[in-house]
Amino acid sequence: MSAPVTETTRHIFDDRETLRLCTAGSVDDGKSTFVGRLLHDTKSVLADTLDSVQRSSEDRGFEGLDLSLLVDGLRAEREQGITIDVAYRYFATDERAFILADCPGHVQYTRNTVTGMSTSQVVVVLVDARHGVVEQTVRHLTIASLLGVKTVILAVNKIDLVDYSEKVFREIEETFTAKAAELGVAEPHVVPISALKGDNVVEASTNMDWYTGPTVLQVLESVPVAHGRADELDFHFPIQYVIREHATDYRGYAGRVEAGSVSVGDEVSLPYGRTSTVTAIDTSDGLETARTANAGDSVTLRLADDIDLVRGDLIMGGERPESVRTFEATLVGMSEREIKLGQQVKVRYGARLERGRVAAIDRVLDIDDPAHDREEPGVVQLNEIAHVTIEVAQEIPVEEYAARGAVGNFLLIDKASGNTLAAGFVGTRLR
Repeated sequence: MSAPVTETTRHIFDDRETLRLCTAGSVDDGKSTFVGRLLHDTKSVLADTLDSVQRSSEDRGFEGLDLSLLVDGLRAEREQGITIDVAYRYFATDERAFILADCPGHVQYTRNTVTGMSTSQVVVVLVDARHGVVEQTVRHLTIASLLGVKTVILAVNKIDLVDYSEKVFREIEETFTAKAAELGVAEPHVVPISALKGDNVVEASTNMDWYTGPTVLQVLESVPVAHGRADELDFHFPIQYVIREHATDYRGYAGRVEAGSVSVGDEVSLPYGRTSTVTAIDTSDGLETARTANAGDSVTLRLADDIDLVRGDLIMGGERPESVRTFEATLVGMSEREIKLGQQVKVRYGARLERGRVAAIDRVLDIDDPAHDREEPGVVQLNEIAHVTIEVAQEIPVEEYAARGAVGNFLLIDKASGNTLAAGFVGTRLR
């Protein structure tokens, strides 16, 4: 379970800018211990919780604190066969507050890793110094690139088990940075750590005089929070619901500002080449009005013109994207049921739900070796990453994936069951 949001926590998150990050890595790379170390060394653990961990560590014959116990609730759920999801942790330093998405490491839960990364600005990928960069490392780096994450930290864990070897670290660093460059990750960082001993997680290590770079926490504190945010884009407002009150002649369009901002008096563009002016911005309680709405705000817009708009229509500023019936995209398989060429599906794009089909499956990527990519495979299976072409029954205004999913992301949904088959990213091509 994630830590409760107390009044103290609310105060911290109100007063400091907040960075969202997630952890990823293979099973047994020490991710639980790393997260526990991060929470412990930033003094984000309650005293009674720490006492409980101390007693449990002693009962198990563990020397010192077994910090993995701070986050092992998720592991216990896994052993009981409960559905695995992303767990969220909250901590803060004098510099800023953090929301950490703790993602499961096993390959079968890659879909959950996609969920955790989709809202994160920074990804911390752990590797075991004894094994280096493995297939799951590359898979997580690939997904981070696909989701537009610019800052990825490779935490080379268990460096103490290779005698704090600079040679081992440099070999891993070289492999990782080369792969990051190939995938277009703009800001890779590599830090040698021992989550168990506390080296270079929060406190600088005294065991590696050859490493003079930042700790993991110092990197997290230095990343600009505004980097790649949705408010840098033009205004995007997919209509979720049309509110009509005939007695008062009220017509409002309710939804969430997905990108950009809008103010009363702004001219906005509407479907079919129409334009109008925003006359009022009503808040969600319906009792107050605002002058401006920003990315993330849920509001109701009123327009100067009486125009027949429906759920799924897009109100926006700037130049409207072209409405199309076919578009190229990258998919990540998220269901045990494979996706077949020509399969009829539902396409959830923003607030719109359209009938569609998989018109082409061009390639399924081989994470380890591009030479072994499967051309025109005919199917996309769970956790596979594929380049495809999607066709929809009615034209929709699609845009290339940008700003952490503010625009350009969609879901493929099974027509019969309503289950999600895949997450998609418009226009994205990894290679």
